[in-house]
Amino acid sequence: MRTISIKIPEMSELDNLQLSVILASRLYEQGKLSLGQAADVANLSKRTFAELLGAYGVSLFNYPATELSQDVANAGRYAV
Repeated sequence: MRTISIKIPEMSELDNLQLSVILASRLYEQGKLSLGQAADVANLSKRTFAELLGAYGVSLFNYPATELSQDVANAGRYAV
């Protein structure tokens, strides 16, 4: 895993955990990282990271709305 160093102003109210979750959740949201990879970046378990995603405005189900609409339409065709 690559390590980077970022300078954040001291007056920022964000701690290191919050910063790592923000970065990991954004990369997960963009599809750059899997859930497991993002959890590793945040140094959290997959379950804990998944539970925190909502607090950061990120859906656990990283699925485009257009594809969801198509899946719902397809499911209606096969309903019994």
